[in-house]
Amino acid sequence: MKGSIFSQSLFQFLRELKANNNREWFLANRDRFEAEVKMPMLALIMAFAAPLERINKHYVANPRGTGGSMLRINRDTRFSMNKEPYKTNVGAYFRHRECSREISSPGFYLHLEPGECFVSTGLWHPDPESLRKVRERIVSNTKAWKALRNGGIEVGGDALKRVPPGFDPDHVFAEDLKLKDFHTHTAFKDQEVCSPDFLERFTDVCRGCAPLVAFLTKALELPW
Repeated sequence: MKGSIFSQSLFQFLRELKANNNREWFLANRDRFEAEVKMPMLALIMAFAAPLERINKHYVANPRGTGGSMLRINRDTRFSMNKEPYKTNVGAYFRHRECSREISSPGFYLHLEPGECFVSTGLWHPDPESLRKVRERIVSNTKAWKALRNGGIEVGGDALKRVPPGFDPDHVFAEDLKLKDFHTHTAFKDQEVCSPDFLERFTDVCRGCAPLVAFLTKALELPW
């Protein structure tokens, strides 16, 4: 894809939204949101569809404006201490085609926020059953997990203080069994996101972390 998908106007809009996080301001600037934030993100999603299929055919880049890979800008305030109506970032999540938004799914995530842009791959806040399946696969496929970890993929996330009940506290990967999330984190500067080669760099990160997504996908008994 020729030219830059994103521009600094996306980050300027998000900075202004942070300073004016209310419905009146957002509605008055909705055309800017559509042109400077939403349409570029949908363009990235559409451009990523073919590279993602080459990484794995079961993961989907859906460019629909509603219900697709782009996450809603509206904040769900029902169970949150933060009652501001809008997120001050824009994100896209590329999930397994057999997983709905209500089901834990490994995937590829892009987060754009002024001064805090990153790509994350893996599984974040899985439900208890999915978490158990991942831990059990680490134990039953220790060789595969070791190869993944030795391959340079840095896996992190929130963790328990102790190895959970039912798992060996002396296991070689005891620290990984404590994890409650299994994901990677690759940071980008705002200007890098606005560069013409960002799609290629984003794809490279996702491809490099695909072994983690593959391991998690198989742990959840989904096709890879």
